[in-house]
Amino acid sequence: MLLTITTTYKPATDLGYLLHKHPGRMQSLDVPSGTAHVFYSEAAEDRCTAALLLDVDPIALVRGKKGVHGGAAPGEAFTLGQYVNDRPYAASSLLAMALKAAFRTAFTGRCDARPDLAAARIPLEITVPALRCRGGAELVHRVFEPLGWRVDAVTVPLDPEFPDWGESPYADVRLTGEVRLAEALNQLYVLLPALDDAKHYWVTADEVDKLVRAGGGWLAGHPEQALISRRYLAHQSSLTRSALARLAEVDDTDPQEIDNAIVAEPGMEPAISLSRQRHGAVLAVLRGAGARRVGDLGCGDGSLVRDLLDDRAIEQVVAVDVSVRALQFAARRLHLDTMSEFQRRRLQLFQSALTYRDDRLAGLDAAVLMEVIEHVDPPRLAALERTVFGYAAPPVVVVTTPNAEHNVRYEGLPEGGMRHRDHRFEWTRAEFRDWAGRVAGSFGYHVRFLPVGADDPQLGAPTQLAVFSREPAVLGREAS
Repeated sequence: MLLTITTTYKPATDLGYLLHKHPGRMQSLDVPSGTAHVFYSEAAEDRCTAALLLDVDPIALVRGKKGVHGGAAPGEAFTLGQYVNDRPYAASSLLAMALKAAFRTAFTGRCDARPDLAAARIPLEITVPALRCRGGAELVHRVFEPLGWRVDAVTVPLDPEFPDWGESPYADVRLTGEVRLAEALNQLYVLLPALDDAKHYWVTADEVDKLVRAGGGWLAGHPEQALISRRYLAHQSSLTRSALARLAEVDDTDPQEIDNAIVAEPGMEPAISLSRQRHGAVLAVLRGAGARRVGDLGCGDGSLVRDLLDDRAIEQVVAVDVSVRALQFAARRLHLDTMSEFQRRRLQLFQSALTYRDDRLAGLDAAVLMEVIEHVDPPRLAALERTVFGYAAPPVVVVTTPNAEHNVRYEGLPEGGMRHRDHRFEWTRAEFRDWAGRVAGSFGYHVRFLPVGADDPQLGAPTQLAVFSREPAVLGREAS
């Protein structure tokens, strides 16, 4: 079972720093399924390749000597199938576990020797010669391409000499792209077992924490997030529902996707995700203000845009984001290519940086900054303030941001940690009120505050919302 990681970043041998594995030495370590070997097949200044070779002990898997439950894939539970199967040869959850064990520090993105390189996108090529995939090469494209990878996946025939036998369940996969190494590793950790769809250890509630940690930065906005989560969690509906709700809180994924993806257990009401509550609160403010032309500034994958277009009282939606990739997600989510002409006339979707003046943002009745400001470096907040509140200056601005005091309620979030790896800060209620009050005073607005989510008497609500308005009578009593 083999996986290789190649870079052409110069000097390419710096891959050794990122992986914390010296290019000049072969290293071996025991893992629950057998032995993992890490070695470099090439190590030059212009190209370096690290290989992970997993030597699986199938007898130990069956007998439980290595602490892994079950050696055969589903459908192979007959006596001989426990011992004679593809587990030692095809990439699956076993390889994902070995990958985490071999490159544990690299998964965190920490590299004291080269912190700049660890934070940078570098050219990477990842090969998995035998990936077991229920869904074939087409599914490999669907799960990796939205993450920015160029995918070359070929389904392997059962036997080249007997083409009538058809295709095997295995694919020869090569991924190329410019990605942070830590992001690439976390994506593989989740997607290898999801594609295989046959985990080889008991899946418990701990797996939800693993999925959220590994997928928090990319899975919530993935068009196949429901399929990936469901397969990673072995089709356990309660765990999948929990994971999707937590991903929505971490990364503001579309709550309707969550509701449609999971069927509630009999006799149980589906929980309303924080993301859905946040959308509802924002829409209520916009309806109360009578806004007709609304800007979603930092629209991300377009989840709020869809809700705005569904409200026929809103005549024009202006959706902008600095990220081209996010706009591509939004276009797919909104089915822009098949959208009706009427809806298409109501929508403007374009790239814009909120730290620079853009005349296309003029004339809005209301602007929404939903979970946006915490992604801006604090020294650049003043530029955003001038762009939104000074130049665009709509009569109403709605801002939501996490309440840092509420973070202690999130299991698995380390003390002092933030809900998203891209957050530059997360404010307490007092810090948010200080910022909002200063902005309102500087640009001639009034401001009031609303909680979003369960309002804890000690810690406050998980999301804090501020409504800036030039006419307080329209939106209710001004906050003191």
